[in-house]
Amino acid sequence: MSTDPAIVVYSSPLVFPVTSPRITDGAVAVQGDRILHVGDRRWVREALAARGAAYTEERWDGVIAPGLVNAHTHLQYTHMAEVAARNYTGFDDWGDAFDVVYDRGGHDWGAAAAAGAKLSLSAGVTAAADVVTDREALSALHDAGMHGIAYWEVYGKSNEDWDEAAREEVREQLRRIPTPPGAGVSPHAPYSLEVQPLLELPDIVREEGLRLHIHLAEAHMEREFDGIDGYAGPGGHGEWPELEADSFRALRSHGIGVSSTQFVDHLGVLGPDCHIAHGVYVSAEDRALLRARGTSVALCPRSNEVIGLDMPPVAAYLREGNQIAVGTDSLSSSPSLDLLADVATLYKVARAQGYRGDDLHQRLFGAATLGGAAALGLHVGKGRLGQLGVGAVADLAFFAVGTTDPDVALAELVEDGAGRARRTIVDGVERFRAPGV
Repeated sequence: MSTDPAIVVYSSPLVFPVTSPRITDGAVAVQGDRILHVGDRRWVREALAARGAAYTEERWDGVIAPGLVNAHTHLQYTHMAEVAARNYTGFDDWGDAFDVVYDRGGHDWGAAAAAGAKLSLSAGVTAAADVVTDREALSALHDAGMHGIAYWEVYGKSNEDWDEAAREEVREQLRRIPTPPGAGVSPHAPYSLEVQPLLELPDIVREEGLRLHIHLAEAHMEREFDGIDGYAGPGGHGEWPELEADSFRALRSHGIGVSSTQFVDHLGVLGPDCHIAHGVYVSAEDRALLRARGTSVALCPRSNEVIGLDMPPVAAYLREGNQIAVGTDSLSSSPSLDLLADVATLYKVARAQGYRGDDLHQRLFGAATLGGAAALGLHVGKGRLGQLGVGAVADLAFFAVGTTDPDVALAELVEDGAGRARRTIVDGVERFRAPGV
């Protein structure tokens, strides 16, 4: 008797593989935690029959797509939604309100992160870049059976207090992250860490072959401007490293207008093993740097709205070929953890910024799936996510749409996809099913 896992065929009028053309009357055959076949329903059934493989079929009336990838969130702040109940005038204003709630104490970070993972699954999200500040939340993705990377966040370290004990604390926290999923470090931001930790944290991570994730070009103070004595701007940024400033804030205090993107690039933070969150205040030169380093950008537009920031240059990122992904951020700065709500906002922003390409729906849906997987380094290899293809991880999301036309259905998901997830499967295991489905 065969001990191979049972084969389940999930069929639907519409299947969106992302890495291949959309399929009408399609099917995805899953065996265990892997995808066995993807294609026309008739062909998939015939291919299994030709092998003499027994299977069961489950029919869905909407769209079957890869599980979504939330490329930036903090699940532990799920119970801090009161902070996002009003709008702010900038990062400092929002940060003051955040600190009041955070410092109040009495938080159960583990329960909050678990609740956030559950909300994510109910939105069709199967993988996330989860930034963790308190160790009680380290296991949220693991415990929920989700994929992604849990990033230990390092915040507020000066050159003076960045000693061997601080370095060992980071290593210890990395050892505490249960795997799967993956592990990494998030140096919080260029304005919250001084030079020495920003220099050394990437080395600690890269020695272990892990991932980096940093908030970048998010706050108003991070944008480039014309500074003093020729130290800023396209002709002068090559001179500012000679100042050997202790921090990005020190540069600002001296009127040096180099952008935060150029600053962290000089310190060696960027690279294909790193992705950034927000990427709002970036010049054409900054965007070119990100492309040159192979660094993806997780765009979080609804969080930007709450905090009081500008919208990211979505149209420019798309036109210039930057790798983009989508993130919700946390419920302390966003109305929900429904990733497709951020996709809808990005669609509106891109059109308002003048993007007229007829590929916008496909590119934004790709950003929420394959783009997110690429940002986390999970788009290739045996554990690849964000796509429906033979051998890929069996992460599927089922969405309700009002049509069988693939173009119209894709437009519905991109422009009005929030709340449409009906079923979520991770590693071939059902993790969410909407009532009545």
